[in-house]
Amino acid sequence: MNFNYKNEFGYIRIEYIIGVFFLIRLIGITSAPLEVAHNWRQVTGLMVARNFFEIDPSLWFPRVDETNGVSGIIGMEFPLLNYLHYLISLIFDYQHWYGRLINLMVSSVGIYFFFKLIKERLNEKTAYYSSLFLLGSIWFIYSRKMMPDTFSMSLGFVGLYYAWKYLYEATLKNYCLFFLFISLAFLSKISAVMCIIGFPFLINNFQLNKSRIHLILGLCISLLITYLWYFLWNPHLAETYGSWYNSGTTIVNGISELSLNLPETFKRFYFGSFHSFIAFSVLVFSIGFCFFKKEYKMLLFLLSASLLFVLYMAKSGAIFYIHGYYIIPIVPVFAILIGNFMATIKNKYIALSIVVLFLVESIANQQHDLFTKDSEKYKLELESIASKLVDKNDLVAINGNGNPQELYLSHRKGFVLNNEDLKNELKLKSIKSKGCKYIIVNKHQFKDNLNYKKIFKNEHYVIYEIED
Repeated sequence: MNFNYKNEFGYIRIEYIIGVFFLIRLIGITSAPLEVAHNWRQVTGLMVARNFFEIDPSLWFPRVDETNGVSGIIGMEFPLLNYLHYLISLIFDYQHWYGRLINLMVSSVGIYFFFKLIKERLNEKTAYYSSLFLLGSIWFIYSRKMMPDTFSMSLGFVGLYYAWKYLYEATLKNYCLFFLFISLAFLSKISAVMCIIGFPFLINNFQLNKSRIHLILGLCISLLITYLWYFLWNPHLAETYGSWYNSGTTIVNGISELSLNLPETFKRFYFGSFHSFIAFSVLVFSIGFCFFKKEYKMLLFLLSASLLFVLYMAKSGAIFYIHGYYIIPIVPVFAILIGNFMATIKNKYIALSIVVLFLVESIANQQHDLFTKDSEKYKLELESIASKLVDKNDLVAINGNGNPQELYLSHRKGFVLNNEDLKNELKLKSIKSKGCKYIIVNKHQFKDNLNYKKIFKNEHYVIYEIED
């Protein structure tokens, strides 16, 4: 059997490269969420998936383990990724790594559709280089986390591809696939609304016809459904069940917060987007190239994407530079600009050398995420310890300092405290009145003793019984 592993330009086909990147990111895929980068965000999603499995599989009422004495039902992005995790758990029993694998699979397919769409609208070389830079960008690590950021954008790429297909082959199949995937993209993470920037560039002119009207109507319905979920249903859940819902900040306040820390804000662009100074240098050169060659359509694409993204940044405020993954929605736009320039380099060895240098730098800066530090593995003992001392239905408090990671790993529900809370008698009485029976103290975070009955102690944890 003769495998054609090269494309018409003599490069390795993008399908094989996506496959290689898929295999690389399988390293440590079954690891618990112990990596430093945003383990808290992952365990929040894992709590929802596990509670679908153990308590209630209703999509409309996602719940976390940080219940604070109530139900734990929260407003959040539409829990599609979490629900897929739950469905696999029905077959194979619950494991924390299913969500990682689902995201990796969907994100890999998403990049393939990203490639196909750019190939159709621009050319294969631009699509090829754009996909390579996207593969090595911040997507490299976040496409293997239990987080919906690259997951949602990937669904958006599929939706955009079928939107383009519908424009030239107006079948019910193409329309349904467009509507399904673009709706799920927006619902899975509202930041995927960035995909709407791609719609005007699917066409060569702005004359309305039947197919285009259908697409506009479908897009409007998708946006309406997204609005209902995020701005009506989620606040309703927060108000009804008492859990905090992050709806962002005001535009003015967000701009103020960003301006107070411009170095970190800019860092998300010049380093966080690709984890590579080489890539950012090529991006700057690519933008300059567009001006020099008077590629106004590409510049309009960048401008429109930037305006929407600045609005997203302003709505996010300080969270934008605190959490590295907030840059993800704009990275595909940057990758397309880079691919557009790279495709003009006539000497393929020079072009591929730039790609290789970028990938070496980027992966070197991200490879640590594939592995778990030995210093974090003691946390995996928590569930075993808790199962011997704490009834499954008893509420506990853990000094996670805002991070629910250890609450998830204990497989118990309750409260996440700051270290200062452990010294605050009023706070401790408050959680006790809400049903908390035990306090689990991470000794690496808090070394003082509490004035409660000590029922367990080792080098990492102390457990206190606080019920009368």
